[in-house]
Amino acid sequence: MKPMGFLSRVVPLVWLVAVSALPLAGCAVGPNYQPPAPPVLASLTPGAPLGVTQKAAGVVQTFKPGADISGDWWTLFRSPELNNLIDAALANNPTLTASQQTLVEAEENIRAEQGSFLPTISGSFQDTRERISSAELASQGAGAGASGAGVVIPPFTFYDAQASLSYTPDLFGGVRRQVESLAAQADYQHYELEAAYLTLTADVVTTAVSEASLTGQIAATRQIIAIEQQQLDILNKQFSLGGVPMANVLSEQATVASSRATLPPLEAALAQARNQLADYVGALPPDFNAADFTLDSLTLPADVPVSVPSAIVAQRPDIAAAAAQLHEATANVGVATANMLPQISLSADVGRQALTTGTLFTPQTLAWSLVAGITQPIFEGGTLDAKRKASVAALRVAAAQYQSTVLSAFQNVADALQALQYDAAALAAAQVAEAAAAKSLTVTEDQVKLGGQPFTAELTAQTSYQNAVIARVKAQATRLSDTAALFQALGGGWWHRQDVKQQCCGLIP
Repeated sequence: MKPMGFLSRVVPLVWLVAVSALPLAGCAVGPNYQPPAPPVLASLTPGAPLGVTQKAAGVVQTFKPGADISGDWWTLFRSPELNNLIDAALANNPTLTASQQTLVEAEENIRAEQGSFLPTISGSFQDTRERISSAELASQGAGAGASGAGVVIPPFTFYDAQASLSYTPDLFGGVRRQVESLAAQADYQHYELEAAYLTLTADVVTTAVSEASLTGQIAATRQIIAIEQQQLDILNKQFSLGGVPMANVLSEQATVASSRATLPPLEAALAQARNQLADYVGALPPDFNAADFTLDSLTLPADVPVSVPSAIVAQRPDIAAAAAQLHEATANVGVATANMLPQISLSADVGRQALTTGTLFTPQTLAWSLVAGITQPIFEGGTLDAKRKASVAALRVAAAQYQSTVLSAFQNVADALQALQYDAAALAAAQVAEAAAAKSLTVTEDQVKLGGQPFTAELTAQTSYQNAVIARVKAQATRLSDTAALFQALGGGWWHRQDVKQQCCGLIP
């Protein structure tokens, strides 16, 4: 009988034991995971639900309860340059590549562990050349009552072909719980990848807004410095003519120097923002040539989605990731419990042993064995019990971390919603101040032309106007950034995106 013929009898026997163990394996030990219920809230912010913001910069933002979020929400800012930059970031950012491959690793670990559900079969072939000494033969013969002295056995070749089959039924669901734990890890990595996409897109938007804000502030600051330098030049001429004391000149010099000191930090921040954008798109700073952003190139979205509280739990990738960690910790309790229970193992070995290849498959060369065993831990020094208690503690930690993640998520949403209300009020006030400063400048210029005010008064009015411009630029940028923060806080519409999984799987060689 050939080895495979023997295996054809052994394999059904192993499968019979496996099938008989299925009713036990269907009830895996340990707790079953139950997704936490979402919080029940009437509103996402204290007080009455938000309706609209104050009109500012000609825009009233309207909050749309229950409105869905587009997967490419950044296109609502209507900036082709911003869209192109985000496309480049999604295609080239190395952090996304690392997250994608981490997900691939987690998915392959699941497949590897699923192999434990099936028997393992291995084969081997050994060719041994051997010569037995007469002394060894004599000693063996003496033990058997024969002499063997003087007998010489020529060298011979020993052929040994073996096939082995082993199987461990998952009686108490330990393997099932381990696969469940690995599947939860893969879910966690999937949501971490979604979070990486969301964070990257939001960071690109807020950095672009920051660049636009800094560009506007730098332009206004340079105007202020030029105005103050002009005023200093006038005072120097007046001092040379004895018209003003030196104290006035020194005071203006200090003012100019103070204004000049504000410019380098703004320029440094602008350079850093550009370098940060280069990093997001996976480029080196010298190779980054994207268009500069200005506030005029970005449009504030007028309609703002406001998800219902129960939807936020499903939409936030960080909450979903925390739930996956909770699921993993739940399954690990079952793994630790199963390790304390009996384990049944089945194995079969069949082989052929002969001195020539021609006789290797004759009936008399057949050798086989069947082994069935059961192992029950009796004394492990408290190790298994301690590991189970540790897994229970880890489950409680995961539950607390999930609750903390939910609380932080709802705080993010409330912060962003309320910030938009206050941002609109701040921008409206800044616009009123800018308009008043502009009107004051116009009146002062007219008075200077008529001789009612000195030219230095006009310079002072110009400085006040540029300071009002800076305040308005900051308020306008804050409103844009907080709008992006709200989209991020609500989950960013990742559930409408298909390229995450496609790009991940496309990287598999």
